[in-house]
Amino acid sequence: MEEDLTNDLVVLQRHLDTMLDRVQQNSAILQKFQAFEMRLLKLNSLPDIIDHLLEEAKHYFDLDVVSLCLIDETGEIAKTLNDKSHPCSVKNGLMLLDTEEPLKSTVILPYIGVYESAQYADFFPHIETQPASVAITPLTHRSKYLGTLNLGSYQLDRFADNMGTDFIEHLSSVISICLENNLNVEEIRRGSYIDTLTGVNNRRFLEQRMGEALNDCQRNAEPLSCQFFDIDFFKLVNDKYGHQGGDRVLSLVAAAIKKQLRDNDVFVRYGGEEFVALLSNINESQALEIAERVRKAIQTLAIAFNDVFISVTVSIGVSTYVPDSRAVLTDDEIIERLIKSADSALYRAKHSGRNRVENGGIVLNKQAL
Repeated sequence: MEEDLTNDLVVLQRHLDTMLDRVQQNSAILQKFQAFEMRLLKLNSLPDIIDHLLEEAKHYFDLDVVSLCLIDETGEIAKTLNDKSHPCSVKNGLMLLDTEEPLKSTVILPYIGVYESAQYADFFPHIETQPASVAITPLTHRSKYLGTLNLGSYQLDRFADNMGTDFIEHLSSVISICLENNLNVEEIRRGSYIDTLTGVNNRRFLEQRMGEALNDCQRNAEPLSCQFFDIDFFKLVNDKYGHQGGDRVLSLVAAAIKKQLRDNDVFVRYGGEEFVALLSNINESQALEIAERVRKAIQTLAIAFNDVFISVTVSIGVSTYVPDSRAVLTDDEIIERLIKSADSALYRAKHSGRNRVENGGIVLNKQAL
């Protein structure tokens, strides 16, 4: 009798030790989750949130694979990432879809269990080693389907089909709120930076991005080039075809210039018939080559308007800043010189026959003599 009681006590103690271990493990997981959540809630930009989800989640929760599918029907997410020099094409694990149908047909409720390649491979593209178990959960907020958060582990028992989904569903709810809030903020912000006529960014956006672009080029020791465009004889276009004809010329010229630039280049309508491009990691000769390519593209445009074709040309001024560790100018002074040098080169182009490219040269990072 006493021996049986002793054995029961030993078994009970083991059960208590196991329960205590689980409580401690759950407490550690809860602390990690709270830290992850607090960090997520403090982030105030879409790129930072995406980076946090794709990179930090692995460390917080000891995961092997994390991916994020987001619905981007209007292209706003891609534009936001490109505008902030975080192109979506270089973000490993991020997928932007122009429709929600591929996801809704596969995942409506959270899935936790064994990874099945035929069904879930699209959620984990471009990975070298396939996960053994996964947790795929929809991101929704206010009945709006935002995408999916996809977690993977090389351990088969990490995500078992008998696991509760409360933790993951709560995490997805927090992520969904953060994503939608930041998307709304970015949409409002982008709206204030867009020229409604041409659809490109406006001068306010350039002023906001100039400092960021300059800091990036200084940090990476890369050149920064500026191009100033002006449509030749634009007043005559307005006089002959009216403002509707002039507006069409502005829109199509802006589109033609943008087509010759990279997605991460800053391109804005500076005012009237003037446009400015800011090209990161583009040196003097490259900037002149791109400008010449733009000039030729505009020269060959045939802009249809009221059964006639309008032909226009542009004059272009170019300048380039090369970082120097012996800097003596402030960032504002460098920016002012870069813009002024390109503008002066544009002035020379217009007074030298128009439809040409003029080089403002290298902007020096020292006081003028």
